[in-house]
Amino acid sequence: MRRDVFQAIADPTRRQIIGLIAQHPMNLNSVAQKFDISRPAVSKHMKILTECGLVIIKQQGRERYCEARLNQLNEVSAWIEQYRMFWEQKLDALENYLLELQTKKSSPLKNKKNVISKRK
Repeated sequence: MRRDVFQAIADPTRRQIIGLIAQHPMNLNSVAQKFDISRPAVSKHMKILTECGLVIIKQQGRERYCEARLNQLNEVSAWIEQYRMFWEQKLDALENYLLELQTKKSSPLKNKKNVISKRK
């Protein structure tokens, strides 16, 4: 079964694994030592990460090294971008509304000051 990148990043442990190996490739044992879960549990997380293409595992001698392939995260970035634009529009509309309210509140005060100064 081919998994997608959204499934991979849904789990906090997998996000932490990605963060670790994004800095530099690490062997599986080094990755497993960073977590308070069993080595088989880390291997299951790595399997999901490799199935969705975020991690590749290379054999070097007796060691297996994990490397991050973060270009798959572009799919997530594109999906998030549509919602960023949506919320920016909503927040811009809210800002305009608040400025309008502020202008309406300050206008009556100016008018009252003008009326008072005319009475003097």
